[in-house]
Amino acid sequence: MLQQNHDPRRLVLRREGEQAPLLVQNAPENQRPFIHPWQAPDGAGTLTENAPPHHPWQHGLYVGLNDVNGVGFWTEGKTDGTFHPAPLTPATIEGNTATWEVVTEWRDPDGKPLLTETQAYRLTDKGSTTQLDLDWTLTATVALTFGKYAYGGLFVRMPWRPEANGVVLTSEGYTNSSTADQQRARWVAIAMALPDRENGPAGVAMLDHPANPEHPVPWRVDGQLGIAPSRCIAGSWQLAAGNLSLNRYRLMSFVGAPELDLIESTWRDFAHE
Repeated sequence: MLQQNHDPRRLVLRREGEQAPLLVQNAPENQRPFIHPWQAPDGAGTLTENAPPHHPWQHGLYVGLNDVNGVGFWTEGKTDGTFHPAPLTPATIEGNTATWEVVTEWRDPDGKPLLTETQAYRLTDKGSTTQLDLDWTLTATVALTFGKYAYGGLFVRMPWRPEANGVVLTSEGYTNSSTADQQRARWVAIAMALPDRENGPAGVAMLDHPANPEHPVPWRVDGQLGIAPSRCIAGSWQLAAGNLSLNRYRLMSFVGAPELDLIESTWRDFAHE
C-alpha cells in the first residue's frame, strides 16, 4: 500500500509503515520539475542524484531540450528558457499504484510562453521492482521548431562515481557508453554501485514505446551513464500552434545487474498496452 505527503511543490510517496520515501516529485516555483530521490526497490540506496558536480543543471529524473525555436531548456543559464510548474495536486492512490500530473509552462528568456508540458506519471510498486510510466505531452502555444541536437528529452541521472563500476545494456546489445551513445534502441538499462547502498548494484531501465516518433529512438548515453531517449538526434521537427506531441515511456527500477529477460518481458508488456 502506498501513502503520500503532499504540498503544492512536493509530493512524497512512501510504502505503508516506512519512513523513507520511495519517490519524491518536486515542482519548485519557477524552476524545472524533477523526481528525486527515487529509492531502489528494496529500500537500500538512492537511484537518482540531484545537481551532481559534473553536471549541476541535472536533477534526478527530469526533462530538458536544447533547441526550441532557438531557445535552450537543458542547462540553466541566463540566456536559457525557464520552467513554471503549476502547483501539484495530490496523487490518486489505489493500493500499490499512484498517479499524478505535473503541468509546466516553458517560456523563452523574454518571458514569452512557448509550450505547455504535461508529465502524467503512474508509479506501481511491484516489490522486487518499481515501475514508473510517463505520458509526456508537449502542447505548442506558438508554432515550434525543435532543432537537431546530440541529446535531449527525458533524462535520468544516477549517482555515478569513477569507482561505481557502472554498466550499460541496450536492447541492441551495446554494453558501454561509447558504443551505445547516439544509437537506436527499444530500451536502455544502467546499473551501478550507489554511495548509500552496501549490498550490490542497483539500476534503472528506460523503455521506448513503439508508438513514439522515431521508434526505436536514438539515445544519449553519456560518459557518466546518464541516459535519454533523444528524438532530436534523428533531426529537427515541427509542431504547429495548438497541436500536441505525445511520447510514452516506462522506467523500471531493479537491484543487481540488468537482466535481459526481465527487461525484454517488461518491454513486450508495455509495447502491447
